[in-house]
Amino acid sequence: MSKTSLKTTVEWNQVNWRKLERKVYKLQKRIYQASIRGDVKAFRRLQKTLMKSWSAKVLAVRRVTQDNQGKKTAGVDGLKSLTPKQRLTLVANLKLSSKVAPTRRVWIPKPGTEEKRPLGIPTMNDRALQALVKMALEPEWEARFEPNSYGFRPGRSCHDAVGAIYVAINHKPKFVLDADIAKCFDRIDHEALLIKLNTFPTIRRQVRAWLKSGVMDGKQLFPTSEGTPQGGVISPLLANIALHGMEERIKQYAETLKGKKRENRQSLSFIRYADDFVILHEDITVVQRCREIISEWLQGMGLELKPSKTRLAHTLNQYEQEKPGFDFLGFTIQQLPTGKYHSKQGFKTIITPSKQKQKVHYDQIASLIDAHKAAPQAALISRLNPIIRGWANYYATVVSKVAYSDIDHLMYQKLMAWAKRRHLQKSVHWTTNKYWQRVGGNNWVFATREEGTNSIRLLNHADTPIVRHVKVKGESSPYDGNLVYWSTRMGKNPEMPSKVSKLLKMQEGKCTHCGLFFRENDVMEVDHRIPKSQGGRDSYDNWQLLHRHCHDSKTANDGCLGTKSGCNSAEPKPT
Repeated sequence: MSKTSLKTTVEWNQVNWRKLERKVYKLQKRIYQASIRGDVKAFRRLQKTLMKSWSAKVLAVRRVTQDNQGKKTAGVDGLKSLTPKQRLTLVANLKLSSKVAPTRRVWIPKPGTEEKRPLGIPTMNDRALQALVKMALEPEWEARFEPNSYGFRPGRSCHDAVGAIYVAINHKPKFVLDADIAKCFDRIDHEALLIKLNTFPTIRRQVRAWLKSGVMDGKQLFPTSEGTPQGGVISPLLANIALHGMEERIKQYAETLKGKKRENRQSLSFIRYADDFVILHEDITVVQRCREIISEWLQGMGLELKPSKTRLAHTLNQYEQEKPGFDFLGFTIQQLPTGKYHSKQGFKTIITPSKQKQKVHYDQIASLIDAHKAAPQAALISRLNPIIRGWANYYATVVSKVAYSDIDHLMYQKLMAWAKRRHLQKSVHWTTNKYWQRVGGNNWVFATREEGTNSIRLLNHADTPIVRHVKVKGESSPYDGNLVYWSTRMGKNPEMPSKVSKLLKMQEGKCTHCGLFFRENDVMEVDHRIPKSQGGRDSYDNWQLLHRHCHDSKTANDGCLGTKSGCNSAEPKPT
């Protein structure tokens, strides 16, 4: 390594990240507070200050080159995995410009379908710029977004959206419009979005340039006259801004109904997660009118409802040919009639994993078992466990025990066929004795036969405890300064691995390396205090939870030459 590159590495690794993060968060909190007050002059001045700040620029670069999962995916410039020297060069050259490179088209499969989703991957420079602009815009809009908007927002999950639906229907059955916006990301009207964004000219010009940058698919350039590219750092925020106002429009209509305005607003519920939303009310004519109102509203943004995914139903009773209840975000939400001794209301609200998601999950398990016909048992278990854990954790907040047991039974049958196929000449007793062990009080655990802690066992879905999710408070935001509340919520997120949750609690929500609270979008990793290469053990007294960038820094100081001994990504796995 040359003296120059060594000096640059030291400069990057020895940046006082704690000081930078505090400085930027303080600015973001002030932007949020000014936006709540409606002080446009103040938050725009603060946004300009943040955009010019070296602290914000270097944090934006770190986010896209060191923390992001997609840091090794190149745009049209071919740049990926930047060195510390390249990162500092990028920071120095980071400035708003109307000259933007086109995005690179990448196609990824949609889970559970044959379709593919188009992503537009920006260049590294544009990714860093988008992260910087997002830092300035997000606090302003977090103060303005509607309380029942949940998708692509820090601190708000799909479990919060499902919790909001439960609150809306728990005391009274209602009609529901379950709707989806057709190709939302691809069809947003640029001019309508820019008008709604209503920001100062330099950011407006920059956002317009990103929207109009075009996309390279192979060697062919396609213009982008509408939509915001999926894959951009700022795209989810822009999509939420485009859809902002739908809930308020519905509430305005509620005020025109017979009765008290306040009660009417509360009786009509609108809950949105990204481009999926539901409208709930006890009167069918109100729900039907809401559908017309929303269709008209969407036209102003160049959007429309997707007929095949827009459905009218009732939570308790059969409506026309539709079954009671509806599916939302992978959950089936319905109400079942009960006797007067079971419920004073005469019904109970039940939320379960949807049949479709159960099938997709089992098919994934079955195809993985089929793909490992000749693999060792330990290899199969190590591939299945993360899939089982992630899916079971996602549904651990609802009534899932029956679904868990059903899938475990089907999985057992599939594993038994896998075991028999490997030993055609052996008896069933011999086969089960080889692959199923007694662990604790359970005789039927699919596990390897190694002694002690070296044995690897397959997880059962039914072993996952059911814990009710507590919905996020009303209009709370991670920019409101209540960091203790938000770090505590992160530890209770159902998709958070149990090891990470426990470490978060032990560390009181703080990174042991930099001492800062973990925040919603931070990438966390489990580290060995004493590396395994130096005799460190796999135990809670030797584990600690760090930011990914802090882990990089600590590993470099451990002298591990870039290897992360025992590194475990703590990011929730997609389902």
